[in-house]
Amino acid sequence: MTQRREIIAILRGITPDESVDVCRALIEAGITMIEVPLNSPEAFRSIELASKAFERDAMIGAGTVLSRRDVHGVAEAGGTFIVSPDANKKVIEETVRLTLKSYPGVFSPTEAFRAIRAGATGLKFFPAEVLGAKGIKAIKAVLPPAMPVYAVGGANPGNFGEFFAAGCTGFGLGTFLYKPGRPATEVGEKAREAVAAYDRDKAL
Repeated sequence: MTQRREIIAILRGITPDESVDVCRALIEAGITMIEVPLNSPEAFRSIELASKAFERDAMIGAGTVLSRRDVHGVAEAGGTFIVSPDANKKVIEETVRLTLKSYPGVFSPTEAFRAIRAGATGLKFFPAEVLGAKGIKAIKAVLPPAMPVYAVGGANPGNFGEFFAAGCTGFGLGTFLYKPGRPATEVGEKAREAVAAYDRDKAL
């Protein structure tokens, strides 16, 4: 796998028929962390297809993971990471037990430490547009310095800089990159825009 930028592409609503083409467009643009939310049509099939096609080129995982059964389904489909909307201790622990990476959603210090104690790989601060960069910075001040933090829900190329300044490691991008039915070529264009902003602002 080439250089990994800490950008998670969130493909909510994607179908198996388009998953490989969209993932290829993202990877070619420089985004190699790709999440298929489980409330997408035939999500496990999309994960399986993308995982087989891009095993060496990208991390393919699942979002909106709510149960240990879901974690097992993702692992069986070849997924390598789990993004959950909450700090569900059972989901995090099962993810770690199956040697997948865990990125639970948190909004407060209490949730953040609950997730860390359960074994989270990184924390998804959501919705970032409500917490804002100042809110994330304040919470990050009490977290273990090495714990990766991602701004999700409101993060976009226009505000990467302020979230980086607040101590964020990376971002989750949803509708900025992908909406159901958006052609892979357009997804690739949006991905290149995000990558250019990420590289520019990270270097500042």
